[in-house]
Amino acid sequence: MSADGLTGRPRPSWPSLYNPGIELLHIVHHEAVQPDGAYLSEPFDIFRFTLYWTLIFYTPIFLCCGLYAFINLTFPPSRPSHANAPKRAEASEADDASSYPLTPLLLRPYSPRDTTAPLLRPPKPKPNQGRSRTTFALLVLLAFLLLSVAGALLSSAIIGFILAGVYKLAKFNLSTWIPFLWALISVLVGILSVWPSVIDII
Repeated sequence: MSADGLTGRPRPSWPSLYNPGIELLHIVHHEAVQPDGAYLSEPFDIFRFTLYWTLIFYTPIFLCCGLYAFINLTFPPSRPSHANAPKRAEASEADDASSYPLTPLLLRPYSPRDTTAPLLRPPKPKPNQGRSRTTFALLVLLAFLLLSVAGALLSSAIIGFILAGVYKLAKFNLSTWIPFLWALISVLVGILSVWPSVIDII
C-alpha cells in the first residue's frame, strides 16, 4: 500500500471492505475516521473502486441477456405444428367469402423473337450469405459484452468523479463502502431503464 498524500493514511487496496458497524453503531463521541476503517481520498482511486464494483454487478446481467439471445438465435423455436390445419382452412374459406374475387392472370407465351420480354438474369447473391446463424449469434453476444463494459466505464466515471468532488468539497471521508453502494444503485437503475427494450430486442 502506498501512502495517501492528503491524509497520510495508507491507500487501501481493492476491495478493502470492513465491518460497517464501526461507523453505524455506537458512534457518539467517536472520531470520523475509525482505525479499522478504509477510506479513499484520491479521485482515481474512487473511480477505480467504482469501476470494479460496477463491472462485477453489470457484466453478469448483460452476459445472461447475451447468452439468452445467443441461444435464441442459434436454436430458434420450432414452427407450430399443423394440428390446427382444419381451423385454418375454415378461416381461409371465410376470408375468401368476404374478400374481392380474384381474376385469373393471363400469361403470354414467350417467343424467342419477342424483344420486349425481360431478360433472364441470375439472382443477385444475398449479403452475408455465407455467414452462419452461429456467427451472427456470437456477434450479438460480443455486442452485449462490449456494451456492458462501455456502460460500466461510463457510469463509473460519472459517479466516481462526482463522488470525489462532493466528498472533497464537503471535507468528508469517503469509505470504501460508498463506491460499492453507488455501483449497486447505478446498476439497479440501469436495469429498470433498459429491461423493456432489451426484452423487445431479444
